[in-house]
Amino acid sequence: MAELIFFGHDAHDPAVERRIQAFGHAGAVVRAFTMRRGPAAATAWPNVDLGETSDAAFAQRIGALFRAKPILRAHRETLARADVLYARNLDMLALAHWARGMSGSRAALVYECLDVHRFMTRDDPLGTVMRGIERRLLADTSAVVISSPAFAREYFDKRQAGRARTLLIENRLPWGFDYGARPITPVARSGPIRIGWFGNLRCRRSLRLLLSLADRFPERVELSLRGAPARTELGNFEAELAGRTNVSFGGRYAWPGDLASIYADVDLVWAGDFHDPGANSKWLLPNRLYEGGYYCAPPIAPSDSETGRWIDAHGVGFTLAEPLEETLPAFIERLDHTQIAQARARLASTPNEVFLQPKDELKIVFEAARVQT
Repeated sequence: MAELIFFGHDAHDPAVERRIQAFGHAGAVVRAFTMRRGPAAATAWPNVDLGETSDAAFAQRIGALFRAKPILRAHRETLARADVLYARNLDMLALAHWARGMSGSRAALVYECLDVHRFMTRDDPLGTVMRGIERRLLADTSAVVISSPAFAREYFDKRQAGRARTLLIENRLPWGFDYGARPITPVARSGPIRIGWFGNLRCRRSLRLLLSLADRFPERVELSLRGAPARTELGNFEAELAGRTNVSFGGRYAWPGDLASIYADVDLVWAGDFHDPGANSKWLLPNRLYEGGYYCAPPIAPSDSETGRWIDAHGVGFTLAEPLEETLPAFIERLDHTQIAQARARLASTPNEVFLQPKDELKIVFEAARVQT
């Protein structure tokens, strides 16, 4: 069995947890070296704690990389035995690159890039420096895992042309977990249109658009928000929701145990993102697209985005043109439960593999590194 060491920026990030566990389901022996946002906690896999960092505190995160080096030195034998060093995000790639050289490891280096940070697309000296660092690391990297084809088309092929071998692994529900049966015979619904916004809640414009709907249609629209609000972006999150009887925030949810219930409770899933407009937000394909699709909750997103193009290509939801401040209320005003039921039926007839990861998909990582699981 191949030995994979996962370098993660946050052991508490559900996406990190899912990827680590999914590699185990794919047949690898997985160990992790992870930083964390918040206090130390037990993990479901062998893990070496590299210390605490803070969201968006980049100077502090650079310092954390240097503080992690003595910890890695103490585990050089473990690093030397690995077949693959798998690094999520650029800072973890830099740390994994250093650890490989320090330990004398001959492991393949794989970079997981599921967001292209706004620093990387800037045309000023900072952007040039950041891409230069990435370019140096890419020279020693066997493959770059991306979750959307737009990351290759719009960023790596243009900004790092010829330097990155990209592997597309969409954010489909990973194989090996119990998601329950799909609700392929949706129950007829009535009453207010319930819109769900779930997951990593980090987009101020999305929040503003949704709250504006709630205010404009107090009897017609209900909002259900679940997940982790990014305090650096939405620091006054709860205060902004206060006083609205048609808006609820249920906090974090268990993955995958709570997925069926939270998606069953809504008519539409908000899949728009404007956290990094013009770049990453237009290129990504979010988890909620696949989660909602599996549970037959139609997504809604801006048409001028990779998410919108995905929805239109599969015929499984609703897309709207800009300006959404005008088109979204107009859409909701004319939407009825018959249209929603039709969209649910289209989702129910869409093959499972559109939303579920194939059993052996992660093996392409080891094939790219020429390692057998």
